Amino acid sequence: MWWGTGFRAGRNMQFAIDEPISITADHSGSKWLSTVDIWLESEQERLPLLIPVALGLGISIWQVFGAEQGWLVASACAGAALLGLSIGPSSRLKGLMLIGAFLVGMGYGAITLKSWLYGASALERPWIGTLHGRVESIEDVSARDIVRYRIYVGQHPELPPIIRVNIDKQLASPEINPGSVIKFKVRLMPPPGPALPGSYDFARTAWFGGIGATGRILGPVRILSPPLDRQDFWNSARNALSTRIQVAMGAETGPVGSALLVGTRGSIDEADAEALRNSGMAHLLSVSGLHVTAVVGGTFILVASLLALWPWLALRVSVPLASAACAATIAILYTLLTGAEVPTVRACIAALLILVALAMGRDALSLRLLAAGATFVLLFWSEALAGPSFQLSFAAVGTIIILHDSAWMRYWMQRREEGLFSRMARQLFGLLLTGLAIELVLAPIALFHFHKSGLYGAFANIAAIPLTTFLVMPAQLLGLLADFLWSGLGTPFWWVAKQGITAILWIAHLVSAAPGAVALLPEMPVWAFGTAMLSGLAIAIFGSRWRWLALGPMLFASIAMLSAPRPDMLLTGDGQHLAVIYGDGQLALLRPRAGEYTRSILGETAAIGEEAMALDDMPGAVCNPDGCAFALQKGGRHWHILALRSGYMIPSMELAAACRRSDIVISSRRLPWSCKPHWLKADAALLERSGGLAFYLAEARISSVAEENAHHPWSAYAPHRLQARAERRAKEKAAREAPPLSKNVVPKPQW
Repeated sequence: MWWGTGFRAGRNMQFAIDEPISITADHSGSKWLSTVDIWLESEQERLPLLIPVALGLGISIWQVFGAEQGWLVASACAGAALLGLSIGPSSRLKGLMLIGAFLVGMGYGAITLKSWLYGASALERPWIGTLHGRVESIEDVSARDIVRYRIYVGQHPELPPIIRVNIDKQLASPEINPGSVIKFKVRLMPPPGPALPGSYDFARTAWFGGIGATGRILGPVRILSPPLDRQDFWNSARNALSTRIQVAMGAETGPVGSALLVGTRGSIDEADAEALRNSGMAHLLSVSGLHVTAVVGGTFILVASLLALWPWLALRVSVPLASAACAATIAILYTLLTGAEVPTVRACIAALLILVALAMGRDALSLRLLAAGATFVLLFWSEALAGPSFQLSFAAVGTIIILHDSAWMRYWMQRREEGLFSRMARQLFGLLLTGLAIELVLAPIALFHFHKSGLYGAFANIAAIPLTTFLVMPAQLLGLLADFLWSGLGTPFWWVAKQGITAILWIAHLVSAAPGAVALLPEMPVWAFGTAMLSGLAIAIFGSRWRWLALGPMLFASIAMLSAPRPDMLLTGDGQHLAVIYGDGQLALLRPRAGEYTRSILGETAAIGEEAMALDDMPGAVCNPDGCAFALQKGGRHWHILALRSGYMIPSMELAAACRRSDIVISSRRLPWSCKPHWLKADAALLERSGGLAFYLAEARISSVAEENAHHPWSAYAPHRLQARAERRAKEKAAREAPPLSKNVVPKPQW
């Protein structure tokens, strides 16, 4: 009978299993599958670390290719899952492929859903008029003498529901609070996208923040009604604390002190902010792990010490558990107070997990804890992955964990019988080594996003981090507590905090002014950056010797990043600002009176730190008020360029002749059809479809903003927005060309 045969076969199989057979025969008969399974078996403790990597891969696919490729991503994930199902049932590779495909699809779906739920359709063109709306939040940007409002204007027929506007500080009434309904005249613009390829994309931030327009309030503001109830308590509390800190510490150190404690950075002087960035200490201005650790650690120690002073209670209550509960509560409240930005949320999650681990007697700091925090952030703030804040903060913490988890670092830092001087020297060396490792890991991320990175940050942070953690922040907290008990009682503590911040700023300016303090790099290929990051993750996550195979692609990607060519010319999307790179790295501007922000963007994108000169002074350039004509020797040929800057009309015959003599013609206006240069006419008609341009003349190619982000819904160069603008322009043209209405009455027939 068949069942008997089956029973005997099963029984015989049972005996066969006891014989020495190859594992590969149980899987699929292939050696490579057996090798992979053995490797996965050895890495089983580290495989959960791949969860945020798989989620991030799905989010990155959306970022690079856009939401239109959803069907392709779904097909690829389904194909990977089916391939996994075809592998033997006891294979670890099968489970890895199934879970990986699911997580990649989940990451892609999470950011797609976030974009659909929170994405705000942008204003299509400038708008001026009078509005009334409810203030949602207020930000004091004293460094620019403005106050910033986020306002809900409701269902306006021409405007998005939420706008962000600036107002001159002298016009901003202190009676305006979150929840106030105000009436104002405003000039609104669409949220600006990148001015140049590779530069900051505020339109993306506005899209996920629900902001559809930005602008400036014109004239005074009328308050229609005060807040009906307590609106946005945390925003009001943060602004109140920021004002109190700045008043107590003074104009020179108060803005930095406010940023350290509550995260309000708008009042910091630009020179101080630039010095902190170039010295590698800008992380102090973003409330993250350092700040949360100081607050949570101080709370834990304080509560534990107070409980220990009461023996009756200490014997009946678990001191670590009670201290952890109080510290966790403070961590959550502090995160809400500082605005719940991504670095703060990440630090808060990590702090909560550490407190739980301490309460349970488990290892407090590990890569699994970091992976859990990353997974939480990626699921609820998927858009944060593409930003520098997420990448820098998680990379820094991961570097610290990996370095201090190594055997030789544990040996170096372990307690031993030695003198005070030797112990301090050893701890100082450990801190310096940690700083150098962090700088090495973070430098590619900073260069990719900002085109520059501070090189001496490890040395500057040796003094800045202890000053912040053990002097400035404790003094500020004690000052606030003392002033709460009695007005003016906190003056000595504020003086101490002021001296600490003065020292930090002195170090920042000293280090940033040192020769070679800042490394500059032009825009690097996205594929190279992604390859380097994935290779670094492979080395960090896996533990076997096979992980070092990732050094090959990492080295190849690093060479590609470091050898990225510098553009020969840069043109902003409005056609107003042209930067020419000539000689051995000099920068010349068509409009030398460009603002500081525009000059900094052009300089950083060109990877040039020196002050730009006027194009009129460039050797070989012939300029007049209408424009400049010059030549560049690139790629074995002379490129003749004509750049126009005049607001006046140029005779058409003269312009046509100048265009025929040129390879490239650049203008912020629409040029007539008779202007026909040999290679490219970069006028308003082209720029409204391409955005800012970077010219690589040696390769005879250009890159544009549209090439980088036209696949995103917030992009001004997305196909649906280009089509909408073309249709609107056609309607406006038809309206202008329509014949005038007759004033005569149509004759009536007499029958």
